[in-house]
Amino acid sequence: MRPLLLAPMLATVLIASPALAATIEVTIDKLVFSPASVQAKIGDTIEWTNKDILAHTATVKGGWDVMIPAKSRGKVTLKAAGTVDYFCRFHPNMKGRIEVAP
Repeated sequence: MRPLLLAPMLATVLIASPALAATIEVTIDKLVFSPASVQAKIGDTIEWTNKDILAHTATVKGGWDVMIPAKSRGKVTLKAAGTVDYFCRFHPNMKGRIEVAP
């Protein structure tokens, strides 16, 4: 009889569990963010992998500024919904966009 009592409790826990956050990968190669536009949710992490021999940033005006050294990685966890346009402070022609859903 105990398994019958535990089943509703287990179902409630599984339904009430928050979705797992994702890590979304963006590559930097030859002065280009790829993909240039990504979709994410609040709590997801964006991780940039810099394959260039130059340092880059992922900078949001009035927001965050992630330093991404040459041949290295940088990341940020998304905390608010909305569209975020970012660029490299060192190479302003490098641009990307993140659409963050709630």
